Amino acid sequence: MSKQIREHFQQLDRRLFMEKDQELAANDIPLSIGHGQTISQPTLVLNMTLALDLHPSQRVLEIGTGSGYQTAMISPFVKELYTVERIETLYQKAKKRFAKFGYENVFPIYADGSKGYEEKAPYDRIIVTAASEQIPEALISQLAPGGRMIIPIGTRRMQKLQQIDKDDNSNLTIETIEYVLFVPLKPSVEKD
Repeated sequence: MSKQIREHFQQLDRRLFMEKDQELAANDIPLSIGHGQTISQPTLVLNMTLALDLHPSQRVLEIGTGSGYQTAMISPFVKELYTVERIETLYQKAKKRFAKFGYENVFPIYADGSKGYEEKAPYDRIIVTAASEQIPEALISQLAPGGRMIIPIGTRRMQKLQQIDKDDNSNLTIETIEYVLFVPLKPSVEKD
């Protein structure tokens, strides 16, 4: 599957998920999408997608839809993708993009992502694109046995991108992938 993911990554145009600074889209840097949020650098989006170890039968939860770029990386490789965004404007824009591009297996949700999305739990995979100071219990409880979560953990200044695997007995194994810097995971919604 990693070969197909890499091929999809090469074809996915980051400009489609940006409204400004499009001339910088090819650069491997994070860029502002407004509201104090960013679109991650492409290589990090690729690495996080690969770390999920995706399969076509999986139900995935994404916390932090943002522009929808990470969502678009994951969508072709899974059965269902529930993506939660807490900022109303970003949620509305991403929802329109998903409809325009025909992502029929993507279900955008406007809600507080720190609580996950209990309605469709458990999830085979969870990806979080905002940093939490500790692993959110709500997300661990929504991760299926045999599931995997990719999440940045740490403070505003220093974060580790962690891979958390839950075995069939609900024991966790935690591995650090790399050091990263994400916006914080906030337990609230923002109406415009």
